[in-house]
Amino acid sequence: MGAILVKDRNILATGYNGAPSGIPHCLDVGCLRQEMSVPSGERHELCRGLHAEQNAIIQAAYHGVRIRGATLFCTNYPCTICIKMLINAGIKRIVYRDGYSDDLAKELIERAGVEVTQFKG
Repeated sequence: MGAILVKDRNILATGYNGAPSGIPHCLDVGCLRQEMSVPSGERHELCRGLHAEQNAIIQAAYHGVRIRGATLFCTNYPCTICIKMLINAGIKRIVYRDGYSDDLAKELIERAGVEVTQFKG
């Protein structure tokens, strides 16, 4: 899964799903969520990895890149945790490819007034 933050036709930051720097990836040590039988869309905190959206925000901060007003292009509709981060980071538009069942995320993004579009192409 991947994410890219764009503003004024410029790439600001990118991110991908994966473990934090220096931490073994789930592909190497096993998936904690699978081991615990955690259903998709639930208990996001029970995971070694970061979502692509989170990594994109972190990369922007790490490199001192302002992302307020940017558009996020991402593989999946962001989860509740990512949505809260994107709202507070000032992201104004989200374009995603695949749906994701997270009703709270949809409610939060609506209330925040962030434009959301599913890419169908």
